[in-house]
Amino acid sequence: MNRHKLLLLLLLLAGACSEQTGPTNIGQAPEDLLVGEVMAVAYSGFREGQHPDRGDGAVNPSEAQILEDLKILAEHDLTLIRLYDTGENTLATLQLIRENKLPVKVLLGMWLRAEISNHEGCAWLDEPIPDEELAANVLLNLAEIKRGIDLANEFHDIVVAVNVGNEALVDWNDHMVSLDNVIDYVRRVKAAIRQPVTVADNYEWWIKDGAPLAAEVDFLGIHTYPAWEDKTIDEALAYTIENMERVRAALPGVPWAILEAGWATTAVEFGGRASEANQERYYREMHDWATATNTTVFFFEAFDEPWKGDPNNPNGAEKHWGLFNVDRTPKRVFQR
Repeated sequence: MNRHKLLLLLLLLAGACSEQTGPTNIGQAPEDLLVGEVMAVAYSGFREGQHPDRGDGAVNPSEAQILEDLKILAEHDLTLIRLYDTGENTLATLQLIRENKLPVKVLLGMWLRAEISNHEGCAWLDEPIPDEELAANVLLNLAEIKRGIDLANEFHDIVVAVNVGNEALVDWNDHMVSLDNVIDYVRRVKAAIRQPVTVADNYEWWIKDGAPLAAEVDFLGIHTYPAWEDKTIDEALAYTIENMERVRAALPGVPWAILEAGWATTAVEFGGRASEANQERYYREMHDWATATNTTVFFFEAFDEPWKGDPNNPNGAEKHWGLFNVDRTPKRVFQR
């Protein structure tokens, strides 16, 4: 037995013997896995010099580049990917999967823009979002929902689940939407498609405020990042399990998937904790835990994205979560 599996066994045994960590069994049935997959991946194809629309238009990857990415992921058994919106990159990705008969399935995202100005709660919102922008965003969100429904139905053989909103509810975000409106969007989507529907947000939000939404979704979409909460790699798996135990205690009986969990390989914010060795360890430990509990985990993320974060800080964490470098060479997890 390798050390990762031994550590997992010890953690599961410790949880079973403890009265302090909540429920002793957070495992799910095999049918709670999304299309039977344990390890999946968040995918965005922006390369060096490319970026989404930042006010002056987008610079998107070409179809050839997206196809290259999809083939790389499939070759490494990452055949379930998460997409975050309904834009032209997403449409191109779905079309390429179909046209090339790739063995890739998709968790389709619908990106929700701010409908509430969270300038008092978000550290990087310097001033209130104008009312006219918020009103316009409501219409844009309705259009996003409509496009997502259309894509889910058109590509029903590829889209296996749909996610409505990404961290639009947690109290530190810059694109806040009210819980009532998110529930309304979820109901609209569920009424119009056949696939299961979820919402992605931080584990702490689900624990504290998630009960009304948990009653609406088909499964919980949970984010958990031990590295952002100052945990070492030795603490990371145990902390992840603790987070999930707390979600299960707060929301018993609702299936779940982890829609984001990862480990940056370079990050001034994390110091020496950021490394390819630590990313590999966290990936392997998450794989073993997810297998033991029948949990689908979308590891964040497929490829490094230099456009993210501070353009003057090339070593910022936001740029370096990929399992592959921006030039598409594999990091240590997938080096053979």
